[in-house]
Amino acid sequence: MSQKRKNNPYYRNEEPTRLDAALNQMFDAYRIKGKADKTSIITLWEELMGKTIAARTTKLFFKEDVLYVELSSAPLKQELTISKGKILTLIEDKIGHGVIKDIVFR
Repeated sequence: MSQKRKNNPYYRNEEPTRLDAALNQMFDAYRIKGKADKTSIITLWEELMGKTIAARTTKLFFKEDVLYVELSSAPLKQELTISKGKILTLIEDKIGHGVIKDIVFR
């Protein structure tokens, strides 16, 4: 096998590859890792925050690296705004650092 093929990251490897490694290679190749992480945050919102908060969440969306959370309860909005640092830490522990920069509760 030529040296050119061995150094090409897109060339098919002859050895088996773990699924998580293959997915990470695909995310890197298509530059969609950040989008997949953001989708994971939205999907895991109930698990991260609990059923009570998830039930009062009306909308979750991203604008660039900021997570916007629309809530149906004004007191809950105030409480979550105070706990923003803890929530960011919780998300970073689950998903990873650098996925989101801020959270805005509306």
